[in-house]
Amino acid sequence: MLFCGSSHVLHAESYSVSLTGIKDTIITDCRKSDAWKILILDPFTTKLLSSCCKMSDLMSEKITIVEDLYKNREPVPEMKAIYFMSPTAKCVDAFIADFKPKPKYKAAYVYFTDYCPDELFDNMKRSCSTYIRVCKEINISFMPQEAQVFTCDNPGAFQSIYSPNSQDKKKTLETLADQLVTLCATLDENPGVRYKKDSNMLNAQTLAELVDNKLAQHYQLDENGKKTGKTQAQLLIVERGFDPVSPILHELTYQAMVYDRIDIQSDTYNYLKKYGSEKQALLNEDDMLWVKLRHKHIAEVSQQIRQLVKEMATNKKQTDGKITISNLAQMMKKMPSFRKQKTVHLQLAEDCMQDFSKHVEKLCKAEQDLAVGSDVEGVKVKDPMRTLLPVLLHSYSSTHDKIRAVLLYIFSLSGTTDENLSKLIQHVKIEKEQEYILNWKELGVPIITSVRPSFFSRKITRRDRSQDQTYNLSRWTPVIKDVMEDAVENKLDTREWPYQSECPAAWNGSGVVSARQKHKASAQDERRTGSRLIVFILGGISHSEMRCAYEVTQAVKSCEVIIGSSHILTPIGLLNDIKALSKGPMETFTIEERSNA
Repeated sequence: MLFCGSSHVLHAESYSVSLTGIKDTIITDCRKSDAWKILILDPFTTKLLSSCCKMSDLMSEKITIVEDLYKNREPVPEMKAIYFMSPTAKCVDAFIADFKPKPKYKAAYVYFTDYCPDELFDNMKRSCSTYIRVCKEINISFMPQEAQVFTCDNPGAFQSIYSPNSQDKKKTLETLADQLVTLCATLDENPGVRYKKDSNMLNAQTLAELVDNKLAQHYQLDENGKKTGKTQAQLLIVERGFDPVSPILHELTYQAMVYDRIDIQSDTYNYLKKYGSEKQALLNEDDMLWVKLRHKHIAEVSQQIRQLVKEMATNKKQTDGKITISNLAQMMKKMPSFRKQKTVHLQLAEDCMQDFSKHVEKLCKAEQDLAVGSDVEGVKVKDPMRTLLPVLLHSYSSTHDKIRAVLLYIFSLSGTTDENLSKLIQHVKIEKEQEYILNWKELGVPIITSVRPSFFSRKITRRDRSQDQTYNLSRWTPVIKDVMEDAVENKLDTREWPYQSECPAAWNGSGVVSARQKHKASAQDERRTGSRLIVFILGGISHSEMRCAYEVTQAVKSCEVIIGSSHILTPIGLLNDIKALSKGPMETFTIEERSNA
């Protein structure tokens, strides 16, 4: 059954409010009746409820079975049914079909994730109002991913927004805006909205306008009537093309490296135990060791594991000083304090380090030099082609690795000549797949230029982090971290970051604490009691950018940074999405269909 486990259990107070709201609203209504009930979900609400409930939780509240809204179900006319679904025509049609011409259930308790359009509501009322006992809107149509990360669970939004053949761009932006409004409502915020202005990227402005208008409408209709104006929070909206480097680089922090180099599906790591038996481990907030290690550099993870080995290596008979994963696992079995997660991460870290030693280490120096614009000694790169060539010539580079390096070369120059690009494409042997490179133009990223490019001629000004650098192969910092820090310090240029709407006063992340905001301390960290900064990257978010939200929150302490996007990116996944932009007309994805897309 679906609810046997929890894939994303959130510990942050801000998100626990939303999950508690789901349970309180639905379960409270359930408790009003002693009768057992059936729970019916669409794909999106299935994921959402799985993030906060187990089947045992539902059983204790007299929910006997969980069903799929879209599948054929046997009628149970003596039982009542709870419908938790998205406010879409497909969901409402499926609901109505359960009661016409003959009802499958005794009565229906209906809960929508968001505002239900009048047309759909009226259709329900006309068709089967006699069977509806409750109809409520819960206002949570986003997916809490981590303590400070959310998504709209819509990877298909990338194609809908950036494909030149898209037929549903406007509808997709409307849906994302609705989801952002439910996020703000869940956090009890009515933020000031700003966006990154760019003549090549206009979607951020469109989305900012939609969100701000929908926020105003939402709080006008707010039954509680608590909001009389903007709260002390900011929402920044930026497009993926704003920083094309971060999701392409080989990142060496643990989480980013795992999702880039290891085959992780649905946050699940498959690994082999002794005697070849296959095991699975969820990489989620339940795994506290994962939470502790995920943002650390792989070298630090390895050091911590070696320290663990050293503490456990009490057997002096091992004269060669080498301890295998197998031996270590055996030792752990004798130590009750070590849980399963430690064995998992020893294996996972070893997988990463093996891949690093064989392939990634040789790529990283060239990538970092191209991205940063200077070498380890701080000497500026004068001829980026000389930096690129070793990656293209050596056998350790896969085709995707070479494409990534070529893209970093082009990004560093803010475009290259058509002639030069043709030579590069021939060298990488992707003549039939050159869309991997050319289609970046759809994101507003310069690829072809008619003039001789000048290295870093159009690069934005970056913060000096030379004193913070610890690892030579990890010198690049995602651009969004600069933005977060500038926003917290109230230093964002209004010409580059126009206000769609402003907060009551000049916003400052370290400003006066709002009396309304009360955070409880969590086991992971003492929650912030100052302002909130919400960052939304349109078109996907990388794991390195997710990490920045935690780093800035930890450094500032008086501002909680929450970051989100339509979906989470991996480098190869992003390249495939870029290539697919050339395909024919895109299908329209509704909110519940995107989970299966």
